[in-house]
Amino acid sequence: MYSIGEVAKLLNVSTHTLRFYEKEKIITPKRTEHGDRRYSESHLQWLRFVIKLKETKMPLAQIQEYASLFLQGDRTTQKRLGLLKNHQEHVQNQIHVLNEIDDMLRKKISAYEEYLNKRNFS
Repeated sequence: MYSIGEVAKLLNVSTHTLRFYEKEKIITPKRTEHGDRRYSESHLQWLRFVIKLKETKMPLAQIQEYASLFLQGDRTTQKRLGLLKNHQEHVQNQIHVLNEIDDMLRKKISAYEEYLNKRNFS
């Protein structure tokens, strides 16, 4: 079991973020008799997944919905699958846009380098 500080360090997030996720019912850590939060390996796996969803711009409301559906058990598997498929489509669109931008940047950089090389040899 990990403390909130240990989890924050392991995942490179703030303790504030972890408390926020708890407040928003995205995660529910165990509590000691003194009220200290304790996180298990499964909590860490879940938080890593949540962080990746956030990095790929999944709205907090959808993450909350997914978390809620997960807690409801197997009867929500189809809905969870749908949420993930929709998000995967969003991620694939992001990848497409980023590839286009990368291509544009590569061409612009090449043009500048070519210009500078010609100028330096003149």
